[in-house]
Amino acid sequence: MKSKEKYLPILLFSCVALGIMIGGMINFPNRKLSPKNASQAKLNRLIDFIDNEYVDDVNSDSIVALTVNSILEKLDPHSIYIPPSEQATEAEIMKGNFVGIGVNFYMYKDTVTVVNPLPNGPAAKAGIQAGDRILYAGKTKLFGRNLPSDSLFTKLKGNEGSKVNLTVYRKTENKKINIAVTRGTVPIKSVDIALMLNKTTGYIKINRFAENTYDEFITGLNQLKKKGANSIIVDVRNNGGGYLEKAVEIADEFLKKDELIVFTKNKKGFTNETFATDKGIFENGKVTILIDENSASASEILAGAIQDNDRGTIVGRRSFGKGLVQREMDFDDGSAVRLTTARYYTPSGRSIQKPYTKGEGEKYSHDFEARFENGELYEKDKIKVADSLKFKTKKGRIVYGGGGIVPDIFVPLEVKKGEEGLAYLLNSGVVGHFVFEQIDKDRNYFKKLSYATFLTDFEKDESYISKFENYLKNAGLDIKLSNNKQIVKTHLTAEFARQLFGETQYYQILLKNDLMINTALKK
Repeated sequence: MKSKEKYLPILLFSCVALGIMIGGMINFPNRKLSPKNASQAKLNRLIDFIDNEYVDDVNSDSIVALTVNSILEKLDPHSIYIPPSEQATEAEIMKGNFVGIGVNFYMYKDTVTVVNPLPNGPAAKAGIQAGDRILYAGKTKLFGRNLPSDSLFTKLKGNEGSKVNLTVYRKTENKKINIAVTRGTVPIKSVDIALMLNKTTGYIKINRFAENTYDEFITGLNQLKKKGANSIIVDVRNNGGGYLEKAVEIADEFLKKDELIVFTKNKKGFTNETFATDKGIFENGKVTILIDENSASASEILAGAIQDNDRGTIVGRRSFGKGLVQREMDFDDGSAVRLTTARYYTPSGRSIQKPYTKGEGEKYSHDFEARFENGELYEKDKIKVADSLKFKTKKGRIVYGGGGIVPDIFVPLEVKKGEEGLAYLLNSGVVGHFVFEQIDKDRNYFKKLSYATFLTDFEKDESYISKFENYLKNAGLDIKLSNNKQIVKTHLTAEFARQLFGETQYYQILLKNDLMINTALKK
């Protein structure tokens, strides 16, 4: 690996870790914070002194944010401050919808470029097409200005039922078009897909646990049951968590009445236990949970409940290891703090929170680096477990606490050892951008392809691998793909299918050669 490649997996993992820390287990009421003692009053007076008396103008808001972050960093890696600008976006993601025009886009050559309008969304209904460049929203110029994403979202979002007049450039017709779009509620899906892998096995992919996750999950599960599924694979790989109660509701569908799902304990020793009800609609079929090193928090609650109750099989690699519960407390300015208030435990009594040292969040985030170095992403025997933290499942099997869920069946990374960064690059937005640009070169040609013709042509075509390698090189990533041709080709083909035909075709291609899926199907 060359020097840039060496640090690529660390960089990518650090980004994922940050998402996990932001998107952890949230189970909170709203609370207003106010000073109640002399220390808090002193802090407030200091800020007033600076604001009123300091020789230069100072943004007191930035001082407060710095102070709050400094305090929280001394507590634990998951207690965080969320400024107003980020809190609104976080709230939308967890709510599961927003009001806007409904397009997937990215900045291509400093122009807002539509990758795809969301099916049946406001933009699609108005006639916006994949490949359109949005030049103006009303009279506001959107290209050539290096606008940050939040500014772009502001121009495209608005009140439900309001209209925005868009000026778009359609490359396939080489002309500008004025299109009026009526803004509407746009769903943010947390369940990517529910499909049949074979005649008896259903597959459900959950990307996070938000307000709408259980409803989406139960809809998918019912559809799969109607199609004959008596075995379900739930995929929570790369799922950084979310709402505790949604993971509990999903676990309840698999567990019998009065089986323990999870319990939490606060600093006063108060324990809150959550048990399964009698409402489960899949209490007897075969269950498999797929996890990896980025499965955290609510994902680990689900996996732990299934594993400790001996209800199903956990397949994959050791999960992230987040066993701390946050409660969100709001400030009047729209910002919030997520404060760790308890620890959660799986039914056997184990905490799966990985060790951390207060004030060393950077080291905590780079735990992934240690996983690379100790080889545990390729060999189960390299996973470090503490003999002193042994617990027993319902049937007496040994499981371990102290650092994530260790799978029942281990599946290594599919890329060659020493090229771990590629695995995470393939799941990043880089692949989507590359594919979009390839399609955009001759969109009329690609639009004429049937799915069957597409599959036949791409099975024979090896050219996109070298094109992708050159694309990465031009972006400053000198990565050789020759040792991992098959996995690269699968991801590229799947992404072409997604942009041309949709999510179902994307997953059909991607899962066909997925090592974890094939392992789960054989067990």
